[in-house]
Order: sequence, then C-alpha cells, then structure tokens
Amino acid sequence: MTSMVVPILTGLLTLIGVCVTAWSGARQTRDTVSNQLMTAQAVTDCKLEQLAAEVRRHNDFARRMPVLEEQVRDLARRLEEVEA
Repeated sequence: MTSMVVPILTGLLTLIGVCVTAWSGARQTRDTVSNQLMTAQAVTDCKLEQLAAEVRRHNDFARRMPVLEEQVRDLARRLEEVEA
C-alpha cells in the first residue's frame, strides 16, 4: 500500500503544479492581449478622428469651390465689360 501512495501523491502534486502554471500563464497572456488590444483601439480611434477631420475639410472645400467659380465668372464678365 505504501508503495502506491508515494507515486499517487507525486502524480497529484505534479498535476496541481501543472494546473497552477497553466492558469497563471493563461492569465498573463489574457492581460497582455487585453493591453495590446486597448492600445490598438486607442490608435485606431485617434487615426479615425484625424481622418474625419480631413474629410470635413475636404467637404467644406468642395462646397466652397462652386461659389468661387461663380465669383470668378462674374469678375471675368465685369472685366470684359470694363475693357469693352
């Protein structure tokens, strides 16, 4: 009986050690991945804000261009009238 107790006890303690090590490694991996994901999300949010600002500037420019073109046409007409 004693000859079986030692290997069983050794096996149980080894199993407990392996489980604790695996659990600890999984927790560290989860924390690392979570931190990397938060960092990547922050970078993505920042870049998205910059892109949105550029789109707003472009849209404002696209709205103003037809107005400027019309003003240039009016000035060209007035210049032709003055020259004539």
